[in-house]
Amino acid sequence: MFVRNTWYVAAWADEVARGSILPRVLLDEAVILYRTQSGTPGALEDRCCHRAAPLSLGTVNGELVECGYHGLRFDQSGRCVHIPLQREIPPKARVKSYPIVERWRFLWIWMGDPALADPGLIPEHYCMDRPEWDVSRGDLFHVKGNYQLVSDNFLDASHVVYVHKSTLAQPEVVDFPIRMERTDRSVSMTRWMIDVPPSPFHSSLRQFPGNVDRWQIAHVTAPSHFSLDLGSAPTGTGAPEGRRVNAVTILSPNEITPETESACHVFYAHCRNFALDDMAMREKVRQDMLTAYREDWTMIEAQQRKIDADPEHPLLTLGQDSGVVALRRIIQQMIAQEEAGDAVPRDQRIRA
Repeated sequence: MFVRNTWYVAAWADEVARGSILPRVLLDEAVILYRTQSGTPGALEDRCCHRAAPLSLGTVNGELVECGYHGLRFDQSGRCVHIPLQREIPPKARVKSYPIVERWRFLWIWMGDPALADPGLIPEHYCMDRPEWDVSRGDLFHVKGNYQLVSDNFLDASHVVYVHKSTLAQPEVVDFPIRMERTDRSVSMTRWMIDVPPSPFHSSLRQFPGNVDRWQIAHVTAPSHFSLDLGSAPTGTGAPEGRRVNAVTILSPNEITPETESACHVFYAHCRNFALDDMAMREKVRQDMLTAYREDWTMIEAQQRKIDADPEHPLLTLGQDSGVVALRRIIQQMIAQEEAGDAVPRDQRIRA
């Protein structure tokens, strides 16, 4: 079910304070995320090699993790470097460790072959770390649905008409075609709605003199690295050609990390390049999008319950599902390649 040779967001960076331990299940593996007293993040399996005690019940001792049962201490490589009352440390006294990198306000973890963990493959969510963008950070969501159901949702722009009637909905959405582009590792879905009334959400962020040219662009690098580009500009001012004048532009990184086959973690934010000093605007964007995301999760969790009740029941594929089908095929190919022992291309970089 999972691609392992890729970076996943394990936590917001500030979820893990100095000297603290955060347990989390990622790709069906129990992991601890911790930060040493010097501030360096680390990740180990949540199981001591001695008597299987959860390391999440232990403590951070300087630069080491100390088991809360018998005091064994482990460094960031997972090697045991201290056993109370015993000088000789057996070679098998170690736990699994995971490469971890702090970037774009996230802690990224590599769950596959550590030798392939190239930090250059981390998605570039530049809007999270530049002064010309203000960040409305989203809540951490634990969604009781398979991660691919969440991916399906992000690639399906037409659902906003029916699921998001109070926020993002516009009946005109389904009247405009959507263009799909695919590479061997990514899918992009682009929809332009020309000369339409602004959505309720965009109207609440900026007063438009009349109709707008509105865009919905979703780019995903498999398995689940999403970058959404959403916005509106006064119609006829050149937005389709790249001139976003007096526009509402929202860039939204969305990172989906599987927990199990039927649950996932979703980390997201919404970045805007207007009204940068307006703290009320930051909170408004956060709250409005929080409402929309909760509407999505309600639908996705209901889907998962139906799938669990009858997993063999076939699903109908429609023409609007081209992006969904393409991404699922890419993921299947990546999993098959990993099972066959093929490495991730070293020169591949993930764009936002």
